[in-house]
Parts: sequence; structure tokens; C-alpha cells
Amino acid sequence: MEIVLFHIHPRDGLDEAEYQRTFEHMLELVSEIPGFVGIEGFAGEDGSELAVARFDSPEAIARWRDHPEHVRTRDRGREEFFASYEITIATTWKQYQWTAGDAAPEVTEDRSAQRSVAP
Repeated sequence: MEIVLFHIHPRDGLDEAEYQRTFEHMLELVSEIPGFVGIEGFAGEDGSELAVARFDSPEAIARWRDHPEHVRTRDRGREEFFASYEITIATTWKQYQWTAGDAAPEVTEDRSAQRSVAP
């Protein structure tokens, strides 16, 4: 699993309605990309936003990165929506999931044998 962290700081005076429309359109487009798993968003106390997107491979991320409409919208985001942003792309090497009532967390992905650091 590949994780893309998109941490943004919106511009002052941002047109919120236009930003939301643009985000919803991008969500529709990325949802059509083979290998896109899902996305969650979080708001920071400082007004920043963090999107956590999951893809099943680096190739799926590249398909989204290179999508022509996404490229145009990225440029627009720099001009209209964002004061700054940071993108981090990481490969999941271990993932746990726990739900109330479960005895112990379930490991849903484990690549720790491929790492030189103990989990």
C-alpha cells in the first residue's frame, strides 16, 4: 500500500465554494484511477488540511499525478487555493487494525521482514 500525505495551507481570502467544487471534481476523477483505494481528510487547528490518500502501487500514484485534468488543477491550486503545501509519499511496511471487542490488533499488511529495523 502506498500512502500520499497532502498537507496544505490555504490562501487567505480563499473562495471556499470554488475550492470545494474543485475538490469534489478531483475526488470524482481520482476515484476512477485504477489502484486508487481511498482518501480521508483532516483539519488542523491552524487552518491547514491534511489529506491521506491510499493507492495500491506507485504506478497508480503516477497515473493520478500525470492525469491531464489533475495537472491543470494542480497549477490552478498553486495560483488560487494554496499558500503552501507539502506532499509525502510512503510505502506501508506494517499496518494494524483493531476494533472494540477484538482480542488483539490484526496485522493487515506486514513487510517488516523486508526492513532492517525491528517493528
